[in-house]
Amino acid sequence: MSKNVIVVGGGLAGLTAANFAAKAGAEVTLFEKSHLIGGRATTTEKHGIQFNLGPHALYRSGQAYKILRELGVEITGGIPKVGGTVAVNEGRKHTLPGTPLSLLTTSLFGVVAKLEAARLLKSLPKIDAAKFNHLTVREWLDAEIRSAELRQFMQAFFRLGTYANDPERQSAGLALAQFQMALKSSVLYPDGGWQVLVNGLRAKAELAGVNIVAESRVVKVQVQAGKANGVQLADGSERFADAVIIAASPTEAAELVESKSLGELAAKAIPVKAACLDIALERLPQPQTTFALGIDRPLYLSVHSAAAKLAPEGKAVIHLLKYLGSEAPDDSKAVEHELEELLDLVQPGWQRVLIERRFMPSLTVVNALATAEQEGLLGRFGPAVPGIEGLFVAGDWVGAEGWLADASAASGKRAAELAIQYRAR
Repeated sequence: MSKNVIVVGGGLAGLTAANFAAKAGAEVTLFEKSHLIGGRATTTEKHGIQFNLGPHALYRSGQAYKILRELGVEITGGIPKVGGTVAVNEGRKHTLPGTPLSLLTTSLFGVVAKLEAARLLKSLPKIDAAKFNHLTVREWLDAEIRSAELRQFMQAFFRLGTYANDPERQSAGLALAQFQMALKSSVLYPDGGWQVLVNGLRAKAELAGVNIVAESRVVKVQVQAGKANGVQLADGSERFADAVIIAASPTEAAELVESKSLGELAAKAIPVKAACLDIALERLPQPQTTFALGIDRPLYLSVHSAAAKLAPEGKAVIHLLKYLGSEAPDDSKAVEHELEELLDLVQPGWQRVLIERRFMPSLTVVNALATAEQEGLLGRFGPAVPGIEGLFVAGDWVGAEGWLADASAASGKRAAELAIQYRAR
């Protein structure tokens, strides 16, 4: 039997796992069913303009940023500016409070709400977010905030930080932790799009000896005497290994191996979805306005090219999004029109300078919501799969550390560490 580690899936989690396993001395083969490597972190180029798969942001104090730097992946980019941001409420633009002065001057709140907001924003960086893991976002908002205006405002920021629009189930602890991380060090929009990070991870993996096989679909994880010992490919061939890491969604993982725990998880997982409208313009009609956040509606707009190098000089890349919760929209055309209306309000005249557009009505941004019932991240699955030795999982739904890309990177690293420890037994 070949002494190696097999990784199934070539997204951020799989590439991270492959890198760390190879660095530790394993012979690593990564299988990816698509012809593209990177999963949801892929970037498309059109007319010299870089389109991410919807809006992505890299938290500068998050696990993904730290792990990329640890692996030597070069990261350049820009931090979104505080100025030029608006809140949209009931079809009107207001200054989005981001500083003490803007909080005082914004027309978004009345005086009572402003005073409460000032106290809340001063206290939030100091609280222990984990104490609220067992509460839903709705329960926390109702218990901690008296003003209905401010509750609505904070819910909008929780959507922004987590991409989730499910306050009745989402863990308040996670939402607060993401909010604190954004306050602490903001986010980075990478130059060239997220494909640059994917390419960097791939290059480091191949330099470490990882064999990356694209367009090769794994259909089954082989298990013998309670131990994972390889995989079967779609062409019927088999590849043997000491350990297997599945870096895929809960549903895909459950389809690859007979596991009661994985099957139950896949059945219960609540996907977090969003509708995305990606826009490229010859120029920005209103260059002073680069960000808008919906307050009464779950909407988002950001000019990513204002911070990162994504387009030739003067041209603009805008990502718009509607946070959908766990369900696909009943009327995707209506959602697209809603996003166009936001663009009309923030960047009037955009249609006259349009280069390219792409609408994705239901994109999965996270494979499993971190709920209050499971105590936020603490109740998440893996990376070790119970009942099957040598089998591990990685992804944005795995492990007790990180959210979004941070979870993918952290679980990928941890899965590799566990696989190496298992091989050494």
